[in-house]
Amino acid sequence: MGRLQPADHAFAGLVPPDVGPPEPWHPGSLREAQAVDDDVVGAVRRTAESVLAECVAEAALHDPEFSDDVAHLVADFTLRGGKRMRPRLLWWAMRACGGAETRAALRLGVGLELIQACALIQDDVMDRSRTRRGRPAVHVALTERAGLPAESVAGAAFGASAAILAGDLALVWADDTVTETFLPSARRRRVRALWRAMRGEMVAGQYLDLRGQIGGGVSAARALRTACLKSALYSVERPVALGAALAGADEWTTDALCSASRYAGVAFQLRDDLLGVFGDPAVTGKPSGDDIREGKPTYLLAMARTCAGAAGDHRALAVLDRAVGNSDLDEDGLGEVRAVLESTGARALVEAKAERLGERAARRLVQAVDIDAHAGGRLQGLLRAVAAPPSLSMVEGGCTQ
Repeated sequence: MGRLQPADHAFAGLVPPDVGPPEPWHPGSLREAQAVDDDVVGAVRRTAESVLAECVAEAALHDPEFSDDVAHLVADFTLRGGKRMRPRLLWWAMRACGGAETRAALRLGVGLELIQACALIQDDVMDRSRTRRGRPAVHVALTERAGLPAESVAGAAFGASAAILAGDLALVWADDTVTETFLPSARRRRVRALWRAMRGEMVAGQYLDLRGQIGGGVSAARALRTACLKSALYSVERPVALGAALAGADEWTTDALCSASRYAGVAFQLRDDLLGVFGDPAVTGKPSGDDIREGKPTYLLAMARTCAGAAGDHRALAVLDRAVGNSDLDEDGLGEVRAVLESTGARALVEAKAERLGERAARRLVQAVDIDAHAGGRLQGLLRAVAAPPSLSMVEGGCTQ
């Protein structure tokens, strides 16, 4: 009997098509890069559409139901992402350092969007969040697709388990996208080292966040460490470092860019913690007070406890002990927490620290003297937006102002 052909056995539909030899590396052209300069977000989206179409098609070869239920959902979730801040940081860091590796930069940008999709999908499971970006969270959507009541025990268990797999799929696609991006050997080594570090930092930061929720109050230093791993490195510094690596930037320039972006990233997380308590849900897209109800070990709460302890304010400490980690906390209880954050001075201290970090980011970026003026200005604008986003409506005492 002759050798079986793919059509002769049960696994014929699982054999991916021959994609041919690897694409050779060629440097990007300045004209291509300048065209993307005018619409980085649009270019990232178009690249994402192409990459994700291939990913979904491959998933369909594994199983049509898996593709319909999970792969399409992950692709859609990624495509309707937020502001594409990570790919924009990568792009303008590369351009600031004189790079024009357009295809590689856009593909790495898609990889960043996919790893962010993984983080958000699984974060919503861990936080039991029901919505994301104004729509049902992925674990809720998967439960609905399976025809199960989202509030039932079976529905909650299925949704959480399926969403973990959806997040894993997004991470697999992210790694595949980076691995299949063609780069010369030296730059490939730098990019992959940064990518490995970023993945590990993201997971470590998320774990510290979870660990802090069961360990009671954490120190301010520990809270800052968590913020650095979970946000500053993963969301800001590593995308900037990837852009510098693509451009082949020297060590001095790379160090200045990374330092500036780390300061900006920590400032972002501190402001995000403030918005988690004081932000208007109509603007932020997330329920106000969820960080308190979940017992998130934020720097804001750490400072409130430190200040209350130093002042001997036992009432403030009692309010925090009663409210933090209380999933049933109502608006009146949340109002008490807000009052404590104000009266202890924690809110003002955190706002001032975020402001100082933003100023440090700006000063450090100036030290990167060998960067392109125009692209460096665009990068500076992004870091400024990260460190000090436009002021949002804030709620005081439960009322939107």
